[in-house]
Amino acid sequence: MKIGFIGLGNMGAPMAANLAKEGHSVIGFDVAGTTAEGVTVAGSASEAATDQDVVITMLPNGDILRSVATEILPHMTRGAAFVDCSTVDVASARTVAEQADARGIFALDAPVSGGAAAGTLTFMVGGATEGFETVKPLFDIMGQKAVHCGPSGNGQAAKICNNMILGVTMIATCEAFALADKLGLDRQSMFDVVSTSSGYSWTMNAYCPAPGIGPQSPADNGYKPGFASELMLKDLRLSQQAAEMADAETPMGEMARDLYQRFVEDEDGLGKDFSAMLPRFEAMRRS
Repeated sequence: MKIGFIGLGNMGAPMAANLAKEGHSVIGFDVAGTTAEGVTVAGSASEAATDQDVVITMLPNGDILRSVATEILPHMTRGAAFVDCSTVDVASARTVAEQADARGIFALDAPVSGGAAAGTLTFMVGGATEGFETVKPLFDIMGQKAVHCGPSGNGQAAKICNNMILGVTMIATCEAFALADKLGLDRQSMFDVVSTSSGYSWTMNAYCPAPGIGPQSPADNGYKPGFASELMLKDLRLSQQAAEMADAETPMGEMARDLYQRFVEDEDGLGKDFSAMLPRFEAMRRS
């Protein structure tokens, strides 16, 4: 396939490189001038999108997605697919899909979770079934799983709901370890009990926030980010924006957003992994 790739950052560059390694013709553009192995450099987003079978974007937010879509859609071929792998608000994803549909272009919102370089991404995909089936071979190259979640916007909805659970669960896990410390319960004992009983969770068993406990995680590397606290804050803000739009009550999601906002903006969480909430709770006392 001929593929245009816009947004060659930490996630986009290895995704584009993996497609090129499999023999696809990939032309890419990034406003920062970054490149990817095996990818031809375009001078603009519109150049990267012109006459391609598929155009993939990996962008910072919904406003930029809307701007890029306005620029590139007139240059895309009818019947092509526009795949946005960014994590953005549901409204932006659906607006862009409407613009693409009006031009006869398949639009897929396909945010990701997992490792881009290792090709272990999971894609949560919203959009038409025909478009999903067309692009699925590319998802299989860039990742290990692609789930079609329904119509446009549903990929973003799945990502937002998943990460709201993740943020809330990490806070609860960190709170529990801090409480265990103050009650005199050994962390290893805490892990051995919770990881095999009803407190089991991904944040405990696979990404434990306590250094030296469980599988290796950012906690064992000074909380250098695997998933930065500011990115968790972004996703929790998106979850609350979506909740407001849908008139859904999400008190735990709202509280998690507020805690991460305080951690990132008023404390020392900026640039740290989102599991660094544990030393924060250790230092806190009841007010």
